Amino acid sequence: MGSPVARLAELGQSPWYDNLTRPLARGGLARLVSEHGIRGVTSNPTIFEKAIAAGGDYDEQLREELARHGDVRRAYWALVERDIADAADVLRPWYEEWGHADGYVSVEVDPGLAHDPDGTVAQARDLFGRLARPNLMIKIPATAAGIPAITRAIAEGINVNVTLIFSLDRYRAVIEAYLAGLEARAARGEPLADVASVASFFVSRVDTETDRRLPEGHPLRGRAAVANAKLAYQVFLGAFAGPRWEALAAAGARLQRPLWASTSTKNPAYPPTLYVDELIGPNTVNTLADASLDALVAGHGTLRPGTVTEDVEGARAVVAGLAAAGVDLDDVTATLEREGVAAFSASYRAALATLEERGRAVTGAGRARPAGG
Repeated sequence: MGSPVARLAELGQSPWYDNLTRPLARGGLARLVSEHGIRGVTSNPTIFEKAIAAGGDYDEQLREELARHGDVRRAYWALVERDIADAADVLRPWYEEWGHADGYVSVEVDPGLAHDPDGTVAQARDLFGRLARPNLMIKIPATAAGIPAITRAIAEGINVNVTLIFSLDRYRAVIEAYLAGLEARAARGEPLADVASVASFFVSRVDTETDRRLPEGHPLRGRAAVANAKLAYQVFLGAFAGPRWEALAAAGARLQRPLWASTSTKNPAYPPTLYVDELIGPNTVNTLADASLDALVAGHGTLRPGTVTEDVEGARAVVAGLAAAGVDLDDVTATLEREGVAAFSASYRAALATLEERGRAVTGAGRARPAGG
């Protein structure tokens, strides 16, 4: 496999694709796997909103769904679930070939449930049960309310992609939630080997927000995101070692791998593969959006083994330097969490609005029943 993207797997990192459209789910995904070594797919409400708004790939099913029940919200989930199911079926043979380590497709719960643990678990259970694919992951946001939902979902045997992680403290809570869920499952004598999870640590947005708070030309601009992620990897190494983890691993438990999300550079002054090159390491995942994938294929990456463990002391110095410069990293990450939840909620509402408009066009009828109506 000649693609530079495939080189990541050789270095211990699984490249996943951060996009999902109907044409991809029905053909393009297999090509990404065979040509570029892509080993998984993630989605979120923003991705689906863009896919639905882009054209007529969803019109036929939308027409059928609205004719059946006339509810835009139900139509949205029917469209999403079909794409997720198709993509999971495409990846299923590789999922088996890779020993269930990769080959996953992720779908996010309703963003409106970000602060509702009971609602989150209920929808996670419903999606996981109805789609009935072993290589499905349910995305649960790492809000304070999401933490107990993660434990409960893992304890029920639901694969979880924990999303919107920004801070080290919240990441520690996510790992604890995963371990507690596994322990609850083990205490009931239920198997652990069939439960998978990743922890999606968002990267580029940390630079976007810290750069905004630093003066132009400050030497720490563009350095906070990589430093934060490198320290997160140290948290991972420490948590998945020692007697507690060894007991779970002996019972068949899988590592909850750190997943680097939001890894396309937002500042054009930064190298296009900055958040790939600097975060390569064993038992990690990097979700590549189109811009990052294209940059790697074009040869812009500098891929070396173990970069995520290089200059950890330098990463700590960056965090200390931010504090000295008056940048409160805790406030940065809290702000990013709030904005992330709000952005996904806005995309979800926009997708419903787009479907309502498309529904009028494809049915030739009046107003489709709005979401929740």
